[in-house]
Amino acid sequence: MEISGYHFSLRGKTPKMLSGLSEWFWQERLWFPEGLGWADLEDRDGRVYAKAHDLWVALPIALVFLIVRQIFERTVATPLASLLGVKETVRLKVPHNPTLESYYCNITKSPTETSIASLCKQTGYSERQVQRWFRRRRNQDRPSLLKKFREASWRFTFYLLAFIAGLAALIDKPWLYDLKEMWQGFPVLTLLPSQYWYYMIELGFYSSLLFSVASDVKRKDFKEQIVHHVATILLISFSWCVNYIRAGTLIMLVHDSSDYFLESAKMFNYAGWRNACNYIFIVFAAIFIITRLVIFPFWIIYCTWVYPVTIYEPFFGYYFFNGLLMTLQCLHIFWAILIIRIAIRFLTNNEKVDDERSDKEETDESEEEGEEEDKKYMKKNGPVQNGHTVHNNNHRKTE
Repeated sequence: MEISGYHFSLRGKTPKMLSGLSEWFWQERLWFPEGLGWADLEDRDGRVYAKAHDLWVALPIALVFLIVRQIFERTVATPLASLLGVKETVRLKVPHNPTLESYYCNITKSPTETSIASLCKQTGYSERQVQRWFRRRRNQDRPSLLKKFREASWRFTFYLLAFIAGLAALIDKPWLYDLKEMWQGFPVLTLLPSQYWYYMIELGFYSSLLFSVASDVKRKDFKEQIVHHVATILLISFSWCVNYIRAGTLIMLVHDSSDYFLESAKMFNYAGWRNACNYIFIVFAAIFIITRLVIFPFWIIYCTWVYPVTIYEPFFGYYFFNGLLMTLQCLHIFWAILIIRIAIRFLTNNEKVDDERSDKEETDESEEEGEEEDKKYMKKNGPVQNGHTVHNNNHRKTE
């Protein structure tokens, strides 16, 4: 390439830049205590250690999860929904109106009173008709009960099986009972086959959730869910690369211990089994608070934040790892507040357990009265078609 008589060669520049960036990123002083490095994690004497390139296996696993999920939801979750009596709410479709549709899609889904008055003038609709149109239009965009049930049943199945598998992999390990054992011999910790598959399956599952987030049911904590998935993927990947695997397996087990209760409560809620939903939710709330607000911060984070500095000097990887754990803990506190609020309402007022994160179906209040009002409005102003009053001047009234 020539510019003003100067010749520049870009060939080989990009690979060198990437190579330099990779060398800087993986330098030992960032990820290991002083005196330790990547050489300590080279396979030798039949002992196998975690490698960064192993993480690529999670991508095809994530793809498999996406495929299996589609099969599961169609062949297992849908018949189960029918068996449990999941009933869909009949949603009335709104009449096509270009003016209202454009406003709904491009401006807002919930117009103000001033905007409604303006839309009434543009369409010829009454105020009640405009309000009903937007209410029904919002309902059309909400996910169906069947979709919610299928998603909850898929997550329930995974979390339950993952918890059982994780418990089986850790039940005979000393660091499950004495957390300080997770640092015994660090970083020269041999990789076990059960740890390998536990990690890859968990990483593949959370990657699949990130891939499918656009099509999954969107709740009010959508942004928090994205942060959670990204932090979890970073945490799993980082702990794998620098051989924090013992700590990683404990963290995954703690998180899987309560999630399947929440998903099962959702399933019974969607099926209308109120008592089963309420009592399972209370069990979930108790386990969540114990594991996420007690065990996780005061046992696991203590052993990753306080105890390691008694063995070696802090380094960047130490701060990065614990920073991710603190991010998760902030999310735990956020969700615990929502859970406790729901539990208190149920225990004090015996109210139905509802997921505060979900948008609730809007009902057409006094629908019959609304229809009568529409008929009166039609008689007074004439029929409305595509937002404009239709004038009938071509026919005479006959006796």
